[in-house]
Amino acid sequence: MKALSHKAKKSQRTVYPGADEQVRAFYQKLAQKWGPQHWWPAETPFEVIVGAVLTQNTSWTNVERAMASLRQAKVLSIEGIRNITAAQLEPLVRSSGYFRQKAQRLKDFVAFVDARYGGSLGRMFATPTAELRVALLEQKGIGMETADSILLYAGLHAIFVVDAYTRRILERHGVLDASAKYDDVRLLVEGALAREVIPSPPAEPDFDTRPKIHAPSTMSRARQSERVGVYNEMHGLLVQVGKHYCHKQGPECDRCPLTEFLSAQQRARVQIARKK
Repeated sequence: MKALSHKAKKSQRTVYPGADEQVRAFYQKLAQKWGPQHWWPAETPFEVIVGAVLTQNTSWTNVERAMASLRQAKVLSIEGIRNITAAQLEPLVRSSGYFRQKAQRLKDFVAFVDARYGGSLGRMFATPTAELRVALLEQKGIGMETADSILLYAGLHAIFVVDAYTRRILERHGVLDASAKYDDVRLLVEGALAREVIPSPPAEPDFDTRPKIHAPSTMSRARQSERVGVYNEMHGLLVQVGKHYCHKQGPECDRCPLTEFLSAQQRARVQIARKK
């Protein structure tokens, strides 16, 4: 599958010269200051999948409420979702928004695993990354970000997840253009981090800038390859920057740990946008 090859050509229109070095510098800076982020907060691969589906178009706080309801009802499993009716499932995921649609997506996903992999997530995740990615993207309601979240965080496949935070941060720092396609961004980050390692906890974390991190979970502590761990950490670090500093409206560049990478011109553009 060409989309998964690091040899794919990058568009000079959308990914700018020196992008690899900048992305690598972001990772090294954030990893040194903040250390591991312990993402994804889940106890099983299926919990990751459910979270990836429910988090579409809503906040993680709302997803956590829905996950708690599913856990309390004892249906946070393949068997649980298989055996509950959509009408029974809908109120349990109401807090995540679009609850009827998302309840059906969960039912559809379990039906997909049953039909194609005999109901086994282990068998599904044993499928080569490129092949499984295509299969996931064929499912209604699963786009690239959701598919890659499932692959990386639930299946421990080495693939980077591109979200709105990643795009916003890289665009504002002049790494890429807003027209860059999803896989252009993904391949850029994967190539830039090809030789990086999973960060160790810093001896002196920067508590002044580091947002609150999740406690380690079963999935965040799962045995994983170096590539999986690095992509996991980079995504988690960029999410923290996007949520707490690089806001869509009113970015706090002066407080952001990546402020040193903004040129004077870029900083001026961000400030102008901030006033609008």
